[in-house]
Amino acid sequence: MSKIITTCCLVCFIFGTGNQEFENYTSKIPGTDVSFEMVAIEGGTFALGSAEKDKKAEADEQADLVLKVEPFWMGAKELTFDELDIYQNVEKDLDENGEPRVDGILRPSPPYEDPSHNMGGAGFPAVGMTQLGALQYCKWLSEKTGQFYRLPTEVEWEYACKAGTATTYFFGDKPKALKEYAWYSKNSGKKMHRGGQLKPNPWGLYDIYGNVAEWTLDQYSRDYYATLEPNAVNPWNRPTALHPRSVRGGSYRDDVTQLRSSDRIESSLDWKKRDPQIPKSFWWNTDSPFVGFRIVRPFITPSAEEQAAFWEAVLGG
Repeated sequence: MSKIITTCCLVCFIFGTGNQEFENYTSKIPGTDVSFEMVAIEGGTFALGSAEKDKKAEADEQADLVLKVEPFWMGAKELTFDELDIYQNVEKDLDENGEPRVDGILRPSPPYEDPSHNMGGAGFPAVGMTQLGALQYCKWLSEKTGQFYRLPTEVEWEYACKAGTATTYFFGDKPKALKEYAWYSKNSGKKMHRGGQLKPNPWGLYDIYGNVAEWTLDQYSRDYYATLEPNAVNPWNRPTALHPRSVRGGSYRDDVTQLRSSDRIESSLDWKKRDPQIPKSFWWNTDSPFVGFRIVRPFITPSAEEQAAFWEAVLGG
């Protein structure tokens, strides 16, 4: 069973210890014209797991728990190709003097093939990266901007997705209105779409259902909820193995069942099945053009020491 992080010091490097203003904001990646919008997610309590009337609920979603989540910012949209492209390409990642930033920066190796399977481009979600690749982007963005960005915990993701609701979907228990909020198997044309074209959830998050599924920070454990204590503060199921990791939200290829707020998805070795390299890429999954991610930033900024401890924990340095 994966280790569940509940100790004070580890909560500190998830949430930090400083103070700052809390409101929505838009930020440009320094040295570029590429911007991203962050939504302020107020902290609070919520009921984890499937809704009372959810007839499609699975065993791994069952929970009789109320948890507390501290405030954080979350990307209004899934990370785009434009944002990832700056990180991937040294000639686009410029320092304050307009020169390429190269010192100490770990960048993705070239993918075996187009990670989007010819579906991507400007404004589309960045896809096909491993959880490690997503985390390395977060570390780079943190260093680039001077703010601490990471992936959401699985609990944070569900809290933000539900947006204060207790129904199967944030708009109700029936999936009829799903086409207004999500690209999924019935309306996507079997491909992903540019972000932010449909309605957001009540807290201003676009494509939280569908378009592409989203990495979280957690190991996937089928019995994870059974290990949690009532009123736990944003627990994190810290990864101890490469697979499975937790993915949420469903994608353009999924049906209404996979787009429920409580549905949990586990990563698979099959997502790298066609990669011919030995060893297979640490950065890319050849067979997951349906998985991307969105970033979060904790309300309270961790100290430099806490951030270093976090990156050591998730990246090994």
